[in-house]
Amino acid sequence: MYTQTSNSHPQIPTRTDLSADELLLLPEYLLLADGPVRGHGAVIANGTFLDVDRAEALIARYPHLTPLRLPGKLVMPGFIDAHHHLTQSFGKALAFGEPSEIYRRIWVPLENCLDENLLYLSAKLAALEALRGGFTTVCDAGTRASGDATTIAAATQEVGIRCVLGLICNDLADDIDARERAAIGGRARKHLSRWEGHSLVHPSLAISVPEAGSDGMLQAVAALCADAGAAFQTHANEHLASVERSIVRRKMRPIEHLHYAGALGPQTLIAHATLVTPAELNLLRDTGTAVSYNPVASSWKGNAVAPAMQMAALGIRFGLGTDGTRSDAFRLLDAAETAQRFAFGLATGDSACGAGDLWLDHALRGGANALRLDALTGDIAPGKAADFLLVDIDVPEMRPSWNLRWELVRLASRSQIDAVFVAGRLRLWEGWPLDWDARAFLKEVDEVAADVVARAPIQRVHAASQPAVDTRGGFATQQAANVTAGR
Repeated sequence: MYTQTSNSHPQIPTRTDLSADELLLLPEYLLLADGPVRGHGAVIANGTFLDVDRAEALIARYPHLTPLRLPGKLVMPGFIDAHHHLTQSFGKALAFGEPSEIYRRIWVPLENCLDENLLYLSAKLAALEALRGGFTTVCDAGTRASGDATTIAAATQEVGIRCVLGLICNDLADDIDARERAAIGGRARKHLSRWEGHSLVHPSLAISVPEAGSDGMLQAVAALCADAGAAFQTHANEHLASVERSIVRRKMRPIEHLHYAGALGPQTLIAHATLVTPAELNLLRDTGTAVSYNPVASSWKGNAVAPAMQMAALGIRFGLGTDGTRSDAFRLLDAAETAQRFAFGLATGDSACGAGDLWLDHALRGGANALRLDALTGDIAPGKAADFLLVDIDVPEMRPSWNLRWELVRLASRSQIDAVFVAGRLRLWEGWPLDWDARAFLKEVDEVAADVVARAPIQRVHAASQPAVDTRGGFATQQAANVTAGR
């Protein structure tokens, strides 16, 4: 029970207190659209923010609710991962140190070996990682595994994370004829209608890269998403190799190709857009197309860094995405600013590089806008879904505090997240779920991951720097170690 001490100062609420259906939270800071405020609170009911106001006004308006005072805590919106690959979580370090376009040599071979159970386990693992990292929404770009997207949806719902669920609609494989092309369109429409209005799953359609779709399919899928209020996803202008292939085959760069096919627009979300010309930036701006800026992907496997500050100056919509690299929202914020500083700020003497508020805004409201979910999430405001974090700011790393937004970008860490809420429900407490056994789940993952990686025809360019060793007790098979080493 929520009790008071003898000197009338309330104790910090417990996870039981925070699991109530209705909550009146009074944190030390509340992060609103205009910045952090003190002396304010929020009322959560029916999965949404019912009211946001000064603390004394809320206490007066809701006398039936026990105020839960949270000294030393920040309540902030949950982060939005604008680009993820939920079914690639078994690969992890297999992709480290590899040259670009690893999807051809690692991710596609791995995903093609996932059956329904492995699809479920990999998606659930990725969703748990994301929630632990402070993400309350992830945008999945679609899987190449043969399983049903409903399997991924089931995994994300069990974890309790909000998911933009992509369905790949590529139609330029050698075995696709007119009948199969029509079937792709049918599956796309079924996917959109299947999840329409769902509380946690939001349908999306995808074509992996522009070269994987005919002009007709690019236009048709983008139009379906526009009509449904959904996001159309594609990877474009990420690597030199793909840009050059497009120029050779189509005499156009990938984003130019998308425009030619009629596939740009407010419904379109382009992952990466790192290698963009001024003319392509104008196309993105003029069509209202959104971008997922993925700074960690650039540092780990990319050819360039997306000019995110220039995009912001031009009014191009963008969010921040992990690309499935590392599901740690605070480190993503740091990477977003750092990448801009190294790629552009140092050369121009820009010491601010957008400052803390720019990156927070695009990790929260900007990400929701890019996913066409800004009417639902990304902000603490009445009527919005109660997707939020309880963050401990009473730590040495953030004392003394002079500018909370800058400090969240550069100093905060995942370890400070005490609780994660999605749709008003407490999903994680101190990093772990309350209603299912994540430790047993991780053991199950260990039991299957080595086998599927060993079976997948993965091709690594670089050998491992040291022999693969399982630090959890020698579980990894020699066969899996051979795959890791490129043998």
